[in-house]
Amino acid sequence: LGYGCHIMAGFRRLPSSVVPRSYDLRLHPDLTHLTFSGHENVNVEVREEVREVKMNSADIAITSATFQCAKGELVGKTEYNVEEETVVITFSDVLPVGSGKLSLDFNGELNDKLKGFYRSKYTHPNGEQRYAAVTKFEPTDCRRAFPCWDEPSVKATFDITLVAPKDRVALSNMPVIEEKDHESDPSLKVVRFGRSPIMSTYLVAFIVGEYDYIEDRSPDGVLVRVYTPLGKQEQGRFAMEVGGVIETVTGLMSQLGRIVGEKDRWRNRYMSGCVDGLTDRQKDRETDK
Repeated sequence: LGYGCHIMAGFRRLPSSVVPRSYDLRLHPDLTHLTFSGHENVNVEVREEVREVKMNSADIAITSATFQCAKGELVGKTEYNVEEETVVITFSDVLPVGSGKLSLDFNGELNDKLKGFYRSKYTHPNGEQRYAAVTKFEPTDCRRAFPCWDEPSVKATFDITLVAPKDRVALSNMPVIEEKDHESDPSLKVVRFGRSPIMSTYLVAFIVGEYDYIEDRSPDGVLVRVYTPLGKQEQGRFAMEVGGVIETVTGLMSQLGRIVGEKDRWRNRYMSGCVDGLTDRQKDRETDK
């Protein structure tokens, strides 16, 4: 087993009767109350008629669950298994074979466990203690941010939207494709990111906090940006140079005939590692573990 891996007692893989194809996810971390709320639409493939959908979920409360299919909208009831870190959603009728859409509303806590979707304490240059909302999903902690099929072999695309204060930075795996004011709260912004390549849940990453950045272009003209804690831009210069090399190498791989998704998987793995690295430098200052 690799470092940090663990196997829960009585571990069983999720059923393959219903599998995800794409996630459309919206998350709103509350940096004051250290909680978050979320909504997700998961396009799924129903491979056999069932009444239940079983997913991974830990430390999350699902407040509503519906399923859209040829029969219309079906309402689900949830039952959690804390030891297995799963939830079973039972619907009012059998789900027909074919495509469907699972919609969930949920909420949770920005935990102090340094895994999943958690809070990271830092000191602002003015001396004030503040929090960022950050993620660490490898190996099996994406389930602490949103209900999902949290197994490496179960891959899908991810469309991520973050609701954040206007004076905070919102980051995820993919570039920002839209940023607009919140529908009802003028202090918030809604940031939508591009669709990810098909990938495992542990590669998903997002962060809301206060960061500076430096940027430059790689030798092949791709913009490389490195985010750092406030006032620490120059400490990110080496990472930026390495990022430029990685971009150049993966670009060459793509040109040499590798599959299209390979380059994107390198980038997404790098983004996931960058989020971990950005928060790792703050861990020694955290006192709320």
